[in-house]
Amino acid sequence: MAVGYNQAAVNNIASTEHREENLLERFTRRFGAEPQVYRAPGRVNLIGEHTDYNDGFVMPAAIGFSTLAAIAHRTDHKLIVHSENFAEEAEFDLRHLPTGRSGRWTDYVVGVAQALQTSDVSLPGGASLMLAGDVPQGAGLSSSASVEVATASALLGLAGVQRAPKEIALLCQRAENEFVGARCGIMDQFISVHGRRDHALMLDCRSLDYTLLPLPGDARLVICNSMVKHSVALGEYNVRRAECEAGVRALAARFPGIRALRDATLEQLQACRGEMSEKIVRRCRHVITESLRVEEAAVALEDGDLKAFGRFMAESHLSMRDDYEITCAEIDLLVELAEHVSAVYGARMTGGGFGGCTINLVAAEKAEEFKRAVVAGYKQGTGREPDIYVCTAADGARRVA
Repeated sequence: MAVGYNQAAVNNIASTEHREENLLERFTRRFGAEPQVYRAPGRVNLIGEHTDYNDGFVMPAAIGFSTLAAIAHRTDHKLIVHSENFAEEAEFDLRHLPTGRSGRWTDYVVGVAQALQTSDVSLPGGASLMLAGDVPQGAGLSSSASVEVATASALLGLAGVQRAPKEIALLCQRAENEFVGARCGIMDQFISVHGRRDHALMLDCRSLDYTLLPLPGDARLVICNSMVKHSVALGEYNVRRAECEAGVRALAARFPGIRALRDATLEQLQACRGEMSEKIVRRCRHVITESLRVEEAAVALEDGDLKAFGRFMAESHLSMRDDYEITCAEIDLLVELAEHVSAVYGARMTGGGFGGCTINLVAAEKAEEFKRAVVAGYKQGTGREPDIYVCTAADGARRVA
């Protein structure tokens, strides 16, 4: 389940430079109190798909789309949550939070509040919380992690409790895994708290060591939204994770040192082909090669070799299409259209798959030309017009007001 937003509601939210001020005003009118306001960004993954829950390497960047969370004290032990995007409000008792998910957007808030309580963070009284976001719905840009991290930041701020960014990321991941039911890895929450302006982040998902990598100022991250929605909490995302676990069991039976696909080599996978189905072999092959590609792509980025970086992006997309089988016709078309535009270094699907977005590394001066070409080609091929966002990497979660 991705936390998405009705696009009409998103369009009614003010432009970025005025969002905090407007949220302050709306919160004060609704709850009669002056809030603290926190922002947590969504993300785009440059390379390294479905490697995070396999203890591998990923390379995301935080983006300008974000969730704002305004919060103020209450004295009645209630947690009242209002979503500007859904135009809905829900009420909970912080002393008796629900123990099971409802399948609605409130699960992300309740899951975080519950995870905080089990980590010995208690709120004085209660809280009024208002959420407003502009992360596109179901686009693979991590709207759910943005909501989780914004909520956690707001609740921690209200409680006057400090936690290290890594602890916040792990807490939010636990909320999504255990309460919401999406077996996501750590990447989305980690980049939402650790993002750095004009930088990508290479993360070792086992050790949680990371390296910030500067992105060239003459290149842009251009995200193309296929307008095909996906939902990672149900269905194929969890299936892929189970398939990887089946592969690990077969590999570990012959090579006991293997705890995750991060530990396996292609040679070991070949040796175990007889112990797993061809489908499981392909799933494992994607993860093993994808993690290696992230390491190679990091070297290319450090060397300023965007052509090499783009080749790794292209290889990544083919692996997702053929071995992991998480692309779709619309996504493949977007990548094909991008590859025929001049000054595009690389293009690939980004996010959980089965729809969502592509990420394209494009020369800055050609970004508008790229947009025109892709919009025309996609509209001709599908009858739809894609949303296209020209981005730079943004900072991670912080208090903004």
